Amino acid sequence: MHTMDWIVLVFICAIVTASIVFRKLTVAGALTGGILAGLLYKGAGITGIVMLGAFFVAGSAATAFGRNRKEQLGIAENNKGQRNAWQVLANGGVAAIAGLLAWLYPQQASLWQMAIAGSLASASADTLSSEMGSVYGKSFYNILTFKKDKCGLDGVISLEGTLWGIAGSALIALIFVIAYGYSPLAFWMVLAGFIGNMADSVLGASLERKDWLKNDQVNFLNTLIGALVAMAGYYIIQ
Repeated sequence: MHTMDWIVLVFICAIVTASIVFRKLTVAGALTGGILAGLLYKGAGITGIVMLGAFFVAGSAATAFGRNRKEQLGIAENNKGQRNAWQVLANGGVAAIAGLLAWLYPQQASLWQMAIAGSLASASADTLSSEMGSVYGKSFYNILTFKKDKCGLDGVISLEGTLWGIAGSALIALIFVIAYGYSPLAFWMVLAGFIGNMADSVLGASLERKDWLKNDQVNFLNTLIGALVAMAGYYIIQ
């Protein structure tokens, strides 16, 4: 292992330990997150870890923000407790798989790195739109019927939440641009986050409400869609 590899390994171990100590993740969730971070590092270098860290920090901050309002709306209970391994995999599993593929097939690394960015952009958009939308949202609508609906229900969106979601995906795109330089791919990352977020809401309003899918499954699918959109953008631009 190179010196940088050891430094990253120590850093990941420190983050895993801190996540357990501060009760952000269960032990299994923290260890799973550590493995995901390792795969992202092997596939996308430091940039992969920074993107994952940005999603985790922004998502955690958004979850904690406006706790009183969320409690008044009766939706804060969904945000209490530590995230477990399944929740970590639901949000970061697709990115980790793409990281593994970038590591195994370095000749296609750029494509899989786009998939990493697209999946994390979608995860970030989904988290920020729901968490910040519940705080700042004025009117809430069912994404399928466009009729007014109750904040916090599956498939319910708001203009404010959607804009926060775009900001979340733009954060991931910004990190990518800083690392690799600006290109039209940045637009596709933001688009991937937006489409993934909307797909999450559609799945929530339809299959999740009918209990055909669980929240973790919906999250995994929205990150997969985000990754596919980003990969499509890569092929179009190439």
